[in-house]
Amino acid sequence: LSHLSQGRTLGVCLAFCSVSWWGGVQMGPPDPILGVTEAFKKDTNPKKMNLGVGAYRDDQGKPFVLSCVRKAEAIIAAKQLDKEYLPIGGLAEFSKACAQLALGPENEVLKSSRSVTVQTISGTGSLRIGANFLARFHPGPHDVYLPKPSWGNHTPIFRDAGMQLKAYRYYEPSTCGFDFKGALDDISKIPEQSIILLHACAHNPTGVDPRPEQWKEIADIVKKRNLLVFFDMAYQGFASGDIDRDAWAVRHFIENGHNIVLSQSFAKNMGLYGERVGGFTVVCKDAEEAKRVESQLKILIRPIYSNPPVNGARIAATILNTPELRSLWLEEVHGMANRIIKMREQLVAGLKKNGSSHNWQHVIDQIGMFCFTGLKPEQVERLTKEFSVYMTKDGRISMAGVTSGNVGYLADAIHAVTK
Repeated sequence: LSHLSQGRTLGVCLAFCSVSWWGGVQMGPPDPILGVTEAFKKDTNPKKMNLGVGAYRDDQGKPFVLSCVRKAEAIIAAKQLDKEYLPIGGLAEFSKACAQLALGPENEVLKSSRSVTVQTISGTGSLRIGANFLARFHPGPHDVYLPKPSWGNHTPIFRDAGMQLKAYRYYEPSTCGFDFKGALDDISKIPEQSIILLHACAHNPTGVDPRPEQWKEIADIVKKRNLLVFFDMAYQGFASGDIDRDAWAVRHFIENGHNIVLSQSFAKNMGLYGERVGGFTVVCKDAEEAKRVESQLKILIRPIYSNPPVNGARIAATILNTPELRSLWLEEVHGMANRIIKMREQLVAGLKKNGSSHNWQHVIDQIGMFCFTGLKPEQVERLTKEFSVYMTKDGRISMAGVTSGNVGYLADAIHAVTK
């Protein structure tokens, strides 16, 4: 080639190579919760508090590993097990124990084999597998009705699976409590065969749960409307400290004739956040239907991640299937729940001690990791700027970030911005 043609070829190459495939990709908005954490890390105030992240902390504000988990890990390590792939549906002994924990070991659904449970990548993965299953097979409208508000990730999970998002009233800002009348009114108008998502316990983000008699009325209206119920149970045991009490709504709906679908997570109640341990259950008409549903769940899972991770499932199964470890776990999860409840009570006591004229009873009445404080965005902004207390703009705080060492400081700060 002549020098001229070489130069021309090089010029074309440079022009082509400088064109980006991704020039049209726009910068996405930051995650609201992770953004809080980033700002917290940069703060130099020694009294700073991060009340944004939903992960349990002990009373020293440190990540907490349950002793039953450490003991289960030791048992597993001593067996020197291999690292072979799990089946597509996961570890069989885990899936069985997962379903028994949610439904109760004597549940008719389990005895008649008319349900299927697959191991998933924690609660998020379970919801996504469920959403994909509904998008492919649900015979009714592909509309999912979420409580208003709901966990922020519910919307993209269902939307990205091809479902349409709708809402029903749930939280009443004026009382910081449950809008029971509004919820019943909205649910009674949902088109038949639509899907309704319900938080089984410890509603995220509000911490507001229906009472048993309210759950009964909700179950009756849902049945009259012939709606498919999708339960999200991320906090069994962590809400009240009692695994059976926290699963009450799920079990009542099944007893009431609802063939529900259910997502479970073991992130919070076993502290297995990074192990990604979860389950997805479909309650079917009979055992034959359950087998067909299981076959299709496997077909959905295969092209996404082939099969779930083994280590966390082994830990959870070992705890659930070893009587002494299960007893220890129940003690520890009760202790975690009680610490959260105690912090709620101490926060309200601190506000009263400061002479706050507001009614903070909702802080005690709400349940689980999160509390909707009722703080307004401008008050949240003042808390961050003046006191280095970090939370999401909607006033939601993670009670797990509150300790006996900082609850007094938090009460002082909240009182200062709500006078």
